[in-house]
Amino acid sequence: MSFFRVLLAILFPPLSVIGKGCGSIFIVFLLTLCGWVPGVIAALIILNNPN
Repeated sequence: MSFFRVLLAILFPPLSVIGKGCGSIFIVFLLTLCGWVPGVIAALIILNNPN
């Protein structure tokens, strides 16, 4: 997890998980619409997952 990805996850969560697949982008986008904090948390969890 690079510093740029973490910074991007804090500023705009859906853009930070763009390399993890379409489903991840959709989930993070929906959580970001519900609130900024859930979107950031989901993006950081997805980015921290090695798979």
